[in-house]
Formats: sequence, structure tokens, C-alpha cells
Amino acid sequence: MNIDDRTIQFYKLYEQLASATANVNKAPDIPLIESLLNQIAALFRLSKGVTRFFRTPANENSGIGETMVSYDMGIEDVPVHTVRFVTKLMSISTMTVYMSPDEPPLSDIELKRVDLTMRTALAYISRNRLQDIAESMAFFDDSGYRNTRSFYNFISWKNHPGGLDGTVALNYNLRHFSLVNEEIGRKNGDIVMMNHYKEVERIIGSSGTVARLGGDNFVCLCDSSDLPELLSFLNEGMVTYDDSGDILKIRTSTGVFVIPDDYTFITPPDIMGKMISAERIAQTGKYGHLIYYDGTISAQKDKSMRIQQRFPEALANEEFKVYYQPKVNTNTGEICGAEALCRWIRKGKIISPAEFIPVLEETNDICKLDFYMLNMVCRDIRSWLDQGRRVVRVSVNLSRKHMMDNRLLDNIIDIIDRNNVPHEYIEIELTETTTDVEFRDLKRLVGGLQAAHIYTSVDDFGMGYSSLNLLRVIPWNVLKVDRSFLPLDEEDANSIRGIMFRHVIAMAKELGLECIVEGVETTRQLHTLQVNECELAQGYLFDKPLPVEEFVHRLDMKQYKL
Repeated sequence: MNIDDRTIQFYKLYEQLASATANVNKAPDIPLIESLLNQIAALFRLSKGVTRFFRTPANENSGIGETMVSYDMGIEDVPVHTVRFVTKLMSISTMTVYMSPDEPPLSDIELKRVDLTMRTALAYISRNRLQDIAESMAFFDDSGYRNTRSFYNFISWKNHPGGLDGTVALNYNLRHFSLVNEEIGRKNGDIVMMNHYKEVERIIGSSGTVARLGGDNFVCLCDSSDLPELLSFLNEGMVTYDDSGDILKIRTSTGVFVIPDDYTFITPPDIMGKMISAERIAQTGKYGHLIYYDGTISAQKDKSMRIQQRFPEALANEEFKVYYQPKVNTNTGEICGAEALCRWIRKGKIISPAEFIPVLEETNDICKLDFYMLNMVCRDIRSWLDQGRRVVRVSVNLSRKHMMDNRLLDNIIDIIDRNNVPHEYIEIELTETTTDVEFRDLKRLVGGLQAAHIYTSVDDFGMGYSSLNLLRVIPWNVLKVDRSFLPLDEEDANSIRGIMFRHVIAMAKELGLECIVEGVETTRQLHTLQVNECELAQGYLFDKPLPVEEFVHRLDMKQYKL
């Protein structure tokens, strides 16, 4: 190609490049722009082009930025020209082009044309990166959380008749989060908060949004179908922080506004005001830490009061039913135990535990319900024994509220003995404590149960006062591993969760503890348990919690097909 032909070719390519990068009202054709740059690079014997973008001069000095390689022939080369572009906002873009030492150097005319192309490309890159920065500054805070403006923008986009149908708005606060920062440090506290935020994002998916109002206060919009899982997580979410691999239990105070069909608002604060007013009442804890907005909040107050008023009658009428979730041997599929879970059935309808348990936990009514459940389990076991049926050990949960009861041990033994149930068929499941005083009470209770040959299990291992001390000092029989430790199907065995899971199981076995994992939902998770020689599992892969008649049928079946 002679010089005139190369000149014509350059201006033809450059004209297309200038046109492709100049139209700010049209989405850029990235493949076309990259193709044109590559053709121009080849025209001038360039071997590589490297672009860097820095948000600030300080970022440039420390080398913190984005690096993009748009053209690379993969040969040995040296830099021949660099262009640096600084915007009014002090963001910086640089581009460096390289040539092989074996190629003839660029002539003055060629250098000018290369420089022109580089400046055109850098202007385009800077403009697009500044737009990204502007959007980030507008819709995200300095820590990377979506902000109030982002939330307003999202709900305004849905603000048309029918657009908000089937959606729920929530305002929640991470309870006592200052204590988390004191306990594990501000850096780890920031990790916990971000991981909590990301889990909320995962639960609500792309159809919803979550944003931070400031501090530990958040707002969220989600589909009503995602609400049960979201409320379960907000009530007691297990959150990891990467630096130590530990897990914390994070609770929230949550205000909920179930948006009516065909609802529209004049301004976004119309929705914000409703859920925030509910959340403020939730923070007091007087009516529970989950409050639904109904205009005056009186409906939720009335609902809590109705639960408390109906509770004695419901208890006397045995409206609370025991549902049994099987515990399964991971090698044989044999049913070798069960967990007793409470369901309230009133007038033929099941009331979710999420509705009544928090209300009962505000008073000592939760202790009455726990004793009732233990009695019902013992009654069932006695019935199975009398019928000559196969019987397995059943675990019964006790609230931490019981730790204030000096007669707790005697009451537990009295209920079991009154039903004439051999002690080895009962397992008392307790959560870790959060204070030194509760720890001493827990130690005394577990020791007494052990002396009476009643099994004990520790739930939520890793969340409380001193996890390792808990295992060293208290003589547990069973370690119950929460689902938050269980690797997901897409995770590698050497992921953080995979490593933690492997070591927790190994530690439990070496300490002589029976180890069970809850929340097992997939065959791959079952395989993970088998590989790590964890012999007990509980979860939807086998069965959900079952009414007593269905559970008895499962017991007769004896085992699941693995």
C-alpha cells in the first residue's frame, strides 16, 4: 500500500471511529469501536494498546484503577507513545501504545495520527466512565450500598396502576449492631453488614430492591412471594464475616407495609412514612420486633394482643400441634431421630410460627408452650411404645427464656417421667447463650440433664458467648450444624464455607459428639455430608416437618431411598 492509500485508509477508519464515539444519545457499538481501533493499530504497526482509568489523582499515584487491553498481538514490544487525559472532576485516563523493536519507528505524521486516534478514544472512555461514576454517586453511598435516591427511583418506576400489585415494602434496623462492632471490630462489622445486605438481595432477586437509609437502617421492596423467606432471615439471619470465618446471628426490628392492589402514591415518602412508622414501633419491642402497617398500627397491636389472649384457650384446647421432621442416616437412609416443631392450627388454618412465636417470646408464654410441646412429644412416644411401634429419639427446642427458671431441670424431668418415657428417647435442644451469666446457667442445666441420661444438643453453634468454651466445658451429646455452614451446590469444596464445614464436622467427631446437619436440600449436599463422614442429616431432601400421622407412616417405612 503506498502512502496515499494508507492515508485514505486511515481517514476512512478514523471517520467511522469519530462517528461511533460521538453519539451520546445512542448506545455505543462496542464491537465496532474495538474493531476500528484494532484496524488502525495494525495500520501503524502497533502491537498493543493499554488503557487505564483512575477516579482520582491519588488512585493514579497508588495504582488503583481499571486496566483495559484493547489490542495485543502477544509479541515482545516496547512503549512508543502515551496520552494522558484529565477531566474537570479530576478523573484520569491514560493510553499507551506499543511496538515491536523490529518494526520501523513511527514517522512524525504517523505519530500525529496515532495521537489523534488515542485522544479520541480516551475522550470516549472518560465520558463513559464519568457517566458510570455519576450514576454510582447518585444511586450508591460511599460504602457501596444503594441509597435512598435509588430506592425512590425504583418504586417511582413501578408507580402506575397495577405496577405495585403483589409487592411489600419494608424498613428494618439491625438490632444492637453497635455491640457487634464492639465485639468483632468495625472492619468485621462492616463485612457482616454487607453480607447481610447481599443475602437480602439474593432473597428478593431482581424483582425487588434494597437500600440503606444510613447507619444500620435499610428499606426494601420485594414480591409478596419472597416475604416468608425474607422475614425468616430478618428475624434471625446467620451471617459470616470472611476475615475470621465466624458466623453471627443478626436480628432486626422490621416494619412491613403490604401494598394494596392498584395502589399508587403522590410522592415516594408516602410509602416510606408507612413502613418507617411501623418499624419505630418494632424497635421498642413492646408488640414484637415485626410490625405490619395498617394506617394506625393498631391492627398489629390488636393482633399481638389477640394472640396473647387466645393463647391460654388454644393451649387448653390443644390447638398447638407437634410436627416431626425426620433425622436421617446419610449412609443408609434410615430414620434415626426427629425434631419436634410447633404449628398452631386454629379453625382449620395453620398459623405460621413467625406470627405467634415472637409475640409469645415477649412474655413467659413461650416457656409454657415449650413445656406443652415436650409433654405432647412424650405423650406420642408413650403411645408408640404401647403400640409396639418403632421409636426414635426426638429433640425438643427450649427458649433461652427458660434460663431464668431455677426449677427448669426438675420441670423437664417431671414431664418426661410423668409420661413414663425412657429418658434416652428425649433430646433437649438449646441455643448458645450470649452472656456469661446465661452460660453458667446453661452449663448447670446441661450437666443436670446428662446426669439424668437425657440427651442434649447445641443449636446455632458459633453464634453465642464462646463457642469453643461451650464445647470444652459443657458435656453435650449432639452438635447441630446450621445450614449456613453447609456448602451450596455451586461452591467448591475448598471455598471458605466448604473448609469451615469440613473442620466443624471433623472437630465434632474428634470430640466424640454426634453431629447432624440441618437444611439439607440437594443430593450434592448429601454427598458433601457423606464425603465428610457426617452420618446425620435433616432437611427437605428427605421430608418437611410432618403431622404425627404422616411421621408414624415414615417410621413404619423405616428408611428413605438415597
